[in-house]
Amino acid sequence: MRRRSAVAASLAAFALALTLPASAQAATGDFSYKFVGLNGKAQSVTLHALPSRQRVTLPEVADPSSSEPAFAPHNDTDEWAMVFTGPDCEGDSWTLRPHGRPTTDNLKLRSVFLTPPQF
Repeated sequence: MRRRSAVAASLAAFALALTLPASAQAATGDFSYKFVGLNGKAQSVTLHALPSRQRVTLPEVADPSSSEPAFAPHNDTDEWAMVFTGPDCEGDSWTLRPHGRPTTDNLKLRSVFLTPPQF
């Protein structure tokens, strides 16, 4: 009887370990975008090692009432990037492939979410 309990406990611990969330990881590569600065001129920003599976609101354009959205995102990371028109990954979205080409100035964004490719 004790042997069955030990096996059951081991299986339960293994199943629990499989369901725990993975530790936070960062994407390899850079994610860049442009925004209009306070001087009215376009500025470029490059983010290194963005966290995977976390909402990232772009700080320069976080407040829709006081700034225009960022534009021309370029996903040069090893993960898929979903860009959103609103902060906190809300609003319309578009998906950018890993190590993709730069987009046009017409693609607007205020936040991004990276996710590893699924095989």
